[in-house]
Amino acid sequence: MVFEYILKQHGLDPVSDLSINQNIDFGSTAAAFSEGEADYTVEFEPGATSLESEGKGYVVASLGKDSGYVPYTAYSAKQSFIEEHPDVIQSFTNALQKGMDFVQTHTPGEIAEVIEPQFPETDLDTITTIVTRYYEQNTWKADLIFQEESFELLQDILEEAGELEKRAPYEDIVTTEFAEKAVK
Repeated sequence: MVFEYILKQHGLDPVSDLSINQNIDFGSTAAAFSEGEADYTVEFEPGATSLESEGKGYVVASLGKDSGYVPYTAYSAKQSFIEEHPDVIQSFTNALQKGMDFVQTHTPGEIAEVIEPQFPETDLDTITTIVTRYYEQNTWKADLIFQEESFELLQDILEEAGELEKRAPYEDIVTTEFAEKAVK
């Protein structure tokens, strides 16, 4: 959806201006691209960097950079849980913010070394390359505050894709108080 949204923002119609094959299993797109099934592929990491390191492709654009801050990861909780356990929500948010602070104050190499155990199938050089790319693209926000602008962008993307029947009011479903406290 993000890819198609970006194409449309640049005056391309994903239906009439190009052919997008969406029937390939997501885990097999890099292999299909390598075998000549397409001229371009959209890959998450480490797939994109693996294609480059194997000499089978090049990263030519970043959907994350070109789209703006799309909230790919958001945490949800029932209002009743938030009201009954604000300490749990705050502790969880504080821990996530601590990670964001680490990313903002350390080099890509330092970040890669810390997260390497979470990616046992990927070598440290590849992780460092990926983190460096994200770092240089300013992929990570400095805080966890879910801005209204990002919420509206997400809804624009969903609406453009035909996946959103009715827009939701930001103030009705987004709570920023815990992220605001965590940043202090």
